[in-house]
Amino acid sequence: MAEKPKLAMYWAAACGGCEISILDIEEHLLDVDAAFDLAFFPCIADFKTKDVEAMPDKSITVCLFNGAIRNSENEYMAKLMRQKSVVLVAYGSCAAEGCIPGLANFYDKKSIFDFAYKESPSTVNPEGKVPVPRTQMPEGEIEIPEFWDTVKTLNQVVDVDYYIPGCPPQSDQAWAVIETVVDILQNGKELPPAGTVLGAGNKTCCDECPRERKEKKIKKFVRPYEIIPDPDTCLMEQGLVCCGPATRDGCGAKCVKAGIPCRGCYGVPAGVSDQGAKMVAALASVIDSEDPEEIERIIDGIVDPAGTFYRFSLAASTLRRVQLESLRPAAAASQEK
Repeated sequence: MAEKPKLAMYWAAACGGCEISILDIEEHLLDVDAAFDLAFFPCIADFKTKDVEAMPDKSITVCLFNGAIRNSENEYMAKLMRQKSVVLVAYGSCAAEGCIPGLANFYDKKSIFDFAYKESPSTVNPEGKVPVPRTQMPEGEIEIPEFWDTVKTLNQVVDVDYYIPGCPPQSDQAWAVIETVVDILQNGKELPPAGTVLGAGNKTCCDECPRERKEKKIKKFVRPYEIIPDPDTCLMEQGLVCCGPATRDGCGAKCVKAGIPCRGCYGVPAGVSDQGAKMVAALASVIDSEDPEEIERIIDGIVDPAGTFYRFSLAASTLRRVQLESLRPAAAASQEK
């Protein structure tokens, strides 16, 4: 029998939801098993990094790499999986855009460690010890990954062939992509152009949303718990900050159909370079006032605008990170790590 193509999936700085989205393809897992041999999938079986290191280069046909690059281990594994894989896919928002881990780019390593290990009310650490990469013990040296100042996306570390957006990607979309890959491999078809976003469209979430849209004129922004939204009217028109205008379609608008504003997890639509800037423009066009003081009051109703507009895309945005005072003397080095 001919050797089957090999499939790998690796989990870097992420929550594990991307692995669940693959397992959620349910009975299609049998089709995946029929089409691929699993080369590396630590979430579901006891695979070892040393086994991947011993593989010939490009012996893994497809690697679904999920998670942002937060530390030295993440970076090493990204480079290793790139070396061993023919096709490397940034699977999910963390790998593609930095996602929630990327919000750490509003801070730096020192401020994060100070809070987590010294200042947090849940921390008991009277000596103020923080993790260090290497510690000498009687039994030998202990080594742990080095924590970077800056969270990176996968394509800021290695070349990426394709992107599958979502936090996590919708399982039906994940299966559609895998099914397409199987068809390509089995029938000798051409792969899509490098850089293609798979499992999503080229429009916005608003184009998938069935809610009725009129002329938006907003006098006040509210949070989801403050109102019970009308089931048929655009959520933005009801004062909810919905990121649909700045988010790629492909998820089926599941959140907005359930009365929850779009969070932006499918990333920027085609032709948009910065999700946060797109949201600022969208909101500026719907505020119903020309009075500066009233406009400021309306805008103040948006809690944590930076964290809302860049919730999933800060690490991939034009900003990339906040330049804190502690980073400026070594800005170049900080951007490298």
